[in-house]
Amino acid sequence: MNNTSLLISILVIAAITAALRFIPFAVFSANRKTPNIILYLGRYLPYSIMAMLVVYCLKSVNLLAAPFGLPELIGVFIVVVLHFLKRNTLLSIAGGTICYMLLIQFVF
Repeated sequence: MNNTSLLISILVIAAITAALRFIPFAVFSANRKTPNIILYLGRYLPYSIMAMLVVYCLKSVNLLAAPFGLPELIGVFIVVVLHFLKRNTLLSIAGGTICYMLLIQFVF
């Protein structure tokens, strides 16, 4: 790609991203009631996505070969404990990820 094509691609991607961010504010204005389906999705979809990500991350764990999924299990345990103690999603995910990376780099 030459520089012009690259710039046009970046501008189109930025415009689409901005439009996707602004459309909900235009469609669901403050003076109209939000539809129940949107409220339902807003309530339950984040948990569904997190469950799907956990399954995706653990799908290739081999329990029959060393280290028998131990780093993953410890990482998940750290995420759960941190979340119950601090109730901070970002801290929980970062803590579990850092713990897992340290375990696979230096222990296992």
